[in-house]
Amino acid sequence: MNKNILKTGVQYFISKKWNTDIMSILLKKPIFDGVSQKELVEQLEAKKKCHTKLPTWFNTANIYYPNKLNIEQTSSEITATYKANLVNGKSLIDLTGGFGIDSYFFSKKCDQIHHCEIDKNLSEIGAYNYEILGVNNTTFNSENGLDFLQKNNQKFDWIYIDPSRRNDAKEKVFFMADCLPNVPDNLDFLFSKSNNLLIKTSPLLDFSVGIKEFENVKEIHVVALQNDVKELLWILEKNYTDAITIKTINFAKTGKQIFKFNLDKEKKVVNKFSDPLSYIYEPNSAILKSGAFKTIGNSFELKKLHEHSHLYTSEKLINFPGRRFKILNTIPYSKKEIKKLKISKANITTRNFADSVATIRKKYKIKDGGNQYLFFTTNSENNYIVLDCEKI
Repeated sequence: MNKNILKTGVQYFISKKWNTDIMSILLKKPIFDGVSQKELVEQLEAKKKCHTKLPTWFNTANIYYPNKLNIEQTSSEITATYKANLVNGKSLIDLTGGFGIDSYFFSKKCDQIHHCEIDKNLSEIGAYNYEILGVNNTTFNSENGLDFLQKNNQKFDWIYIDPSRRNDAKEKVFFMADCLPNVPDNLDFLFSKSNNLLIKTSPLLDFSVGIKEFENVKEIHVVALQNDVKELLWILEKNYTDAITIKTINFAKTGKQIFKFNLDKEKKVVNKFSDPLSYIYEPNSAILKSGAFKTIGNSFELKKLHEHSHLYTSEKLINFPGRRFKILNTIPYSKKEIKKLKISKANITTRNFADSVATIRKKYKIKDGGNQYLFFTTNSENNYIVLDCEKI
């Protein structure tokens, strides 16, 4: 951490030039004594990344930023706030604290926070920023979180872990046992320190794999921002063996879309099927990731087009956690029928369909965009169909 970056002139420059062309600055001679152009650019790039993702940090004067990769990898304020609302109590330890975004919001819910970060520079940056932000209930520990737990006799109300999804060779890994720290191999030890674990994982982690690797899974939260799944949150409770609750939330521009269900009951639900009626519904990405393909239709009394299409239909329009469309035309999938529509520009979605969107666009010369929406899918009789729709 270069303290020269905190000088008034440098901070004023960063506050005014955060959105400027980076190369134009990088190629200039050093502007400030004791601050290289590379260091200056790192501050500008990171601050720009915070503009919408971390507005509290962006709008606070004299914040010291790590490199932009740390900003890219950290939680957004929206997802960090959501996580914080899952915990309570007197104490929480963040074993993989990083830049400190999650710990900052945990500090609003718990009396005492321990932030562990093996990168000493990042730990120092976090501690400095907390002073600027006025957080006084967080202790920063510049060491491996598991090592800190080994040496500490304290038990915590919660342990939070965001394992690194890269191994020692910096290669991406897909099983939790290959992440750092290795949570599955340390579960017994972790449960000796707390009855409650909150674990953040990649949205790519398969539910069945996570459930198998993590014991005592109580809840799984699927969190999406504007229909883009950002993270899975796993709540583990010591000795918990009952049914697993899945909670999905999509922070859409129009508000929160929330849906929850019981994983065991999903397997027992029987859907009703129908040809396309007046309206079509596409669940948001959080629901699709959760696998609530039967429960979602049953909960809203909708009929499905096909077991594997995951599109739902109704005669009357209803509120729904996802996209809604009015069906204008339903046609069989054929070159002749598609040409009759005379479509040159449309938004295309495929569900349970052989051809990709790119193939369809090329084959029928349909550009992307506009107000028309085409769904290429399969009906309950296993025939390919095209739904010509307008978005509601």
